[in-house]
Amino acid sequence: QVQLTESGGGLVQPGGSLRLSCAADTTIFSLLTMGWYRQAPGKQREMVATVTPQETTDYADSVKGRFSIARDSAQNSVFLQMNTLKPEDSAVYYCNVERPTWARRSWGQGTQVTVSS
Repeated sequence: QVQLTESGGGLVQPGGSLRLSCAADTTIFSLLTMGWYRQAPGKQREMVATVTPQETTDYADSVKGRFSIARDSAQNSVFLQMNTLKPEDSAVYYCNVERPTWARRSWGQGTQVTVSS
């Protein structure tokens, strides 16, 4: 199982920005499609953004144009730049392997993002 460590959450005002980081402890990072996911209280976990080894990206409609996912294979890391944050972006954010599914880890603690004035 791939070991992942998320960081970078916090409290930010509406319209602000945050950058989340995810460090992967694995020798196969370059083969993995990575993703960021989030879960707000009382809601199901949802995909926010994914990035393939070829750096093709995909985003949930709700974050298109505001969030940007990127990967750094030299650092075995994936990042989520979140701009123009809205209160509805408040959630626990998780990093995980999107594909292949056998490499996914159990959902960890994630990192809390709170957007509030």
